[in-house]
Amino acid sequence: MNICVFLSAADLDERYTGPAREFGELIGKGGHTLVWGGSDSGLMKVVADGAQEAGGRLVGVSVEFLSAVARPGADEMVVAADLAERKRLLLEKADAVVIMVGGTGTLDEATEILELKKHGRTAKPVVLLNTAGFYDGLEQQFRRMEAEGFLPRPLSELMYFADGPAAALAHLEESLAAG
Repeated sequence: MNICVFLSAADLDERYTGPAREFGELIGKGGHTLVWGGSDSGLMKVVADGAQEAGGRLVGVSVEFLSAVARPGADEMVVAADLAERKRLLLEKADAVVIMVGGTGTLDEATEILELKKHGRTAKPVVLLNTAGFYDGLEQQFRRMEAEGFLPRPLSELMYFADGPAAALAHLEESLAAG
């Protein structure tokens, strides 16, 4: 399975690096491919290190203005002209998506895949990995959107909320096995 992970390229503390490394390791040990933003810094580096060291394949999609920090030694690295093309390529190469901790870029990527799902343009499973409660407020906002009628489909059809890396991967494997 090709698993696209949206997450920060920032250097963060162990609350975030530990789960990122663990998720990367689970990808590699499971024989899966990590599809990610291609950066060799911050959490992007941590998840890629974990996947590669555990035997996983790495497919990066960088963007021209960030190509200087692209990871050397990835199995495949594509450089997109702009962020819109990068998102499109990341999603094209993925069978499933995991949203991990990040900033505005991660939120942009997350809302893109959720809009595609909302409108029936993709059926790829999406997991929001809520590391250290980082997305508690966002989960509350999504649940309010659902309760107040802003989502035309049940939230459970758009994404799954996971508290840990193992639960995130288990959900993806179950979703893809089910069809």
